[in-house]
Amino acid sequence: MQYISRLDRPLLRDRALATIRQAIVSGDLVPGEAIRDLDLAERLGLSRTPVREALSHLAEEGLVESKPHSYTRVTPIDPVAVRDALQVVQAMHGLAHRLAVPLLTVDHLARMRAANTRFDAALSAGEIAGALAADDDFHRVPVEACANFAVAATIQRYTPLVRRLEYQRFSSSCGADSVAMHEEIVVACERGDGDLASRLAERNWATLAAELAKHTDEPPAPTK
Repeated sequence: MQYISRLDRPLLRDRALATIRQAIVSGDLVPGEAIRDLDLAERLGLSRTPVREALSHLAEEGLVESKPHSYTRVTPIDPVAVRDALQVVQAMHGLAHRLAVPLLTVDHLARMRAANTRFDAALSAGEIAGALAADDDFHRVPVEACANFAVAATIQRYTPLVRRLEYQRFSSSCGADSVAMHEEIVVACERGDGDLASRLAERNWATLAAELAKHTDEPPAPTK
């Protein structure tokens, strides 16, 4: 029983992390909104410890910020920080596709198409969380196939900063454009054209620049 209790705490933290992150990404917790760990713990039916651990992790992701003895709040969208993160995520996904294409199997391609089908269905149904999950599944295939730990770690580190932009894009009619873009990527992968797949993947991620432009006076960078 002692070992079971040790496993429970990380699971509770992960539950709190996933729930609070989703609330921030979806806008249920708006940028700049104050967060009290006690209130969140009561809403989630958890103790304060896993909630505090989740908030600490979200601070590392850049979604939460705090000042000791003053406040903890949802991080306002910082256009510069998000732009920098988006450029890194975009480049890493492009590299992942270039490295993965020679290694992709029929099963990999089938998984990408299945994920895109789920993505399309979720967008059509207005299920934005489901669309985000399916989009993650689609892009995860080449990232895992390329087996480059540095690429995967970098994507995992900086994706949370651009997640709110993804949610906004998939909430709009423009999100449907990604369905066709995904199919173009799969076709390039099928043809064994790593350079084209890389460019198409980067173009796909570059569409988030239009959402970022809503938070800054700077025009979005042109897509490739």
